[in-house]
Amino acid sequence: MKKTGWFIVGGLLVALLLAGVVSNFASSDPDGLDSATVEGCTVDAAGNITGGTCMARSARDDELSDSPLAHYGIRGFDNAFLSTGLSGVLGVLLTFAIGGGVFWIVRRRKPPAAEDAEPPVHAERS
Repeated sequence: MKKTGWFIVGGLLVALLLAGVVSNFASSDPDGLDSATVEGCTVDAAGNITGGTCMARSARDDELSDSPLAHYGIRGFDNAFLSTGLSGVLGVLLTFAIGGGVFWIVRRRKPPAAEDAEPPVHAERS
């Protein structure tokens, strides 16, 4: 296998490890966008808005909230660790397959060998 192949396989393995295992240890606290949407509102310990005016009052689920991979997990798995890990691995594999397919389609190809082609004519020097 070429060095490039080993590099791609190594990168894929690292991405699968990060997505499958390390992703479960990511912070479950809201990120900056989530905390910015509740500015101006009163929020209880469970995260429910109890008063005030903020962007989060008009928030609703998106169209993909019922999809099999919604909310960083796989629907139907009771084990959250397994669900999050498998959804990460599936995401990496899907991204790798799409990216690899695109690169395979747009790759540089060698021109077909022309058996009947005449050799190039070179100008003679005088």
